[in-house]
Amino acid sequence: MQHRSEETRSHILDAAYRLFSQEGYAATGVAELCATAGVSKGAFYHHFPSKQAVFLALMEIWLERLDVAFANARQSASSVEQAVVNMAGMAGSVMSSADVHPIILLEFWMQAYREPAVWQAAITPYRRYQHYFARLVEDGIAEGSLRQVEPGLAGRVLVSLALGLLMQAVFDTQAIDLAKEASQSLEILMDGLARRAA
Repeated sequence: MQHRSEETRSHILDAAYRLFSQEGYAATGVAELCATAGVSKGAFYHHFPSKQAVFLALMEIWLERLDVAFANARQSASSVEQAVVNMAGMAGSVMSSADVHPIILLEFWMQAYREPAVWQAAITPYRRYQHYFARLVEDGIAEGSLRQVEPGLAGRVLVSLALGLLMQAVFDTQAIDLAKEASQSLEILMDGLARRAA
């Protein structure tokens, strides 16, 4: 029974990704999600209270992959500076194969902005990553690989760069290698934060 329930949830998420990608988030309704997933409305609402909840679940899957990639990058790097550059490449790879396409993400944020409860859930990861990178910068300052900067500001700049790359993926008419672009962008930024020998 548990396996069947997980399978139903998975069908709904797969259908949501396809429909959000093809039709857009706003144009996709619960009835369409149910028809595409091959489930009843009762089964849908057993797993998700709303369409927004489905999107947030897709985003959570993507963020879990990102967290694993970041942890691996941190463990395999000899310094915080190198870890952040590695994270950028891994994040680019995760974004390129993500269940949440950048354009769907932007559309969802625009819709969520009008609904305070959904908006809070949507921006929680943004705040979390700001704090995560601020702590990482603090570690870099402590280990001596990064110069003295305000960690909170540096964390916000790192997250802003990531959001800028998402926008680039949406607006750039030519296909870009997001992993390569992210790594190169972070190399430039981290070079500015690196501590120089006296």
